[in-house]
Amino acid sequence: MNSRPPPSPGLSPELARRLREVVGEGAFITDPGRLLVYESDGLTAHRGAPLAVVLPATTGEVSAVLRLLHDAGVAVVPRGAGTGLSGGAVATGEAVIVGTARMNRILVLDPVNRRAVVEPGVVNAQLSVAAAPHGLLYAPDPSSQSACTLGGNVAENSGGPHCLKYGVTGRYVTGLTVVLPDGDVVKLGGMGREEAGLDLLGLFVGSEGCFGIATEIEVALVPIPEEIRTLLAIFPDLESAARAVTDIIAGGLLPAALEIMDSATIQAVESSVFAAGYPVDAGAALVVEVDGMGLGLDDEADAAERWCRAAGATEVRRARDADERAALWRGRKKAFGAMGRIAPDLMVQDATVPRTRLPEVLSAVAEIGARYGLRIANVFHAGDGNLHPNILFDRRDAEELARVELASREIMDACVAAGGTITGEHGVGADKRGYMTLIHSRQALLAMAAVRRVFDPALLCNPGKVLPDDIWMEAQTPGEPGRPADPLATATR
Repeated sequence: MNSRPPPSPGLSPELARRLREVVGEGAFITDPGRLLVYESDGLTAHRGAPLAVVLPATTGEVSAVLRLLHDAGVAVVPRGAGTGLSGGAVATGEAVIVGTARMNRILVLDPVNRRAVVEPGVVNAQLSVAAAPHGLLYAPDPSSQSACTLGGNVAENSGGPHCLKYGVTGRYVTGLTVVLPDGDVVKLGGMGREEAGLDLLGLFVGSEGCFGIATEIEVALVPIPEEIRTLLAIFPDLESAARAVTDIIAGGLLPAALEIMDSATIQAVESSVFAAGYPVDAGAALVVEVDGMGLGLDDEADAAERWCRAAGATEVRRARDADERAALWRGRKKAFGAMGRIAPDLMVQDATVPRTRLPEVLSAVAEIGARYGLRIANVFHAGDGNLHPNILFDRRDAEELARVELASREIMDACVAAGGTITGEHGVGADKRGYMTLIHSRQALLAMAAVRRVFDPALLCNPGKVLPDDIWMEAQTPGEPGRPADPLATATR
């Protein structure tokens, strides 16, 4: 469905001048060639050109920029590194993108309290590099962690391969400095500020840029595991790899990660610069990783290998050192980057189903792809049941794009019918708004709209995202812009 954000008066010369004064000439972008970079995020099926891109460098600059845009009635799209996979950082209608790329400092690294305070533009992996000399790491590790930033991770409540054991971003965020859409600055949580009352910190994490922009992020760090064992199991087909995952968990193990790649993904990786030495004739590959204290860890690895072989694994490799471990992981970590060898565009779906339903849902996904004549490559967080069917296509082919949209809907229907949900870590954004009614009642969606209005009464922050069109339109009550409606009345109407 097409989004219908509030009408924008556009970017007047006076507003452009004032924004340029706040951030400086080089951080205010209107050149059409430079704006091309911001037309999509990692999900290229969704595109939209912003009126301009503004790149503030401090909380004060973010506040001044948002206040100017709010007062002018211009919609704002917060954006981090643009690696997201839901169309959530793309301008819909006339909007200005406010990016956080220049806010890339680690402000505090506090090993005694196992915490860090960072700006939103800090790259995820860089935080663990900085913490490593203190024996610490930042646990959430999206597959794009070498490029994605903490601000986007907070907005999407990002997961990653190791969230099976360690959990997603929300578990580690302990405090935020947030600039609200009208430019006001608020602090939520923080060390020594265990707040009574409503959990606004938890509410903000995962709000997908609809509530404002986090400009300082306090996170918890954890000790680097004493030892790690990494295995790569090769299977003749995808279903047997999925059965191995169920058996490992049912057998009492809680691995740090359980990641599956299918044959199409393996072939793409092995024909790319990311080649990791996986057998190209394999039906599927399963990465199993266990970590913790050295004592007993080999027993866990042995048990995982036994369950893999019992499920049909034809080969199980073990990393003998850090270099071999990195090699086993390379194919999984770089899988999305290798997909460009198969097709120019990629529709990445992100549904989660109960682990025990993985084999049948994967079979259903394959059947849907075959019926629509589409190639689907699967690479996913199997331990969480978090599927990533990657539909490969060419968006220049309108007929093929139409088939992609139909297949995507059927895949979501199949996942929900199996007891699952429409997103595990990528968020809703622009891509999955139309699926929200599969899992939420109208009353629940109106309640979400009411909560959104508490943070953003004028509905100018990341419009056209998360909520379906009819809910979005109903949330826009007539009257003076910026004047909030009664949230309870909106939610129960």
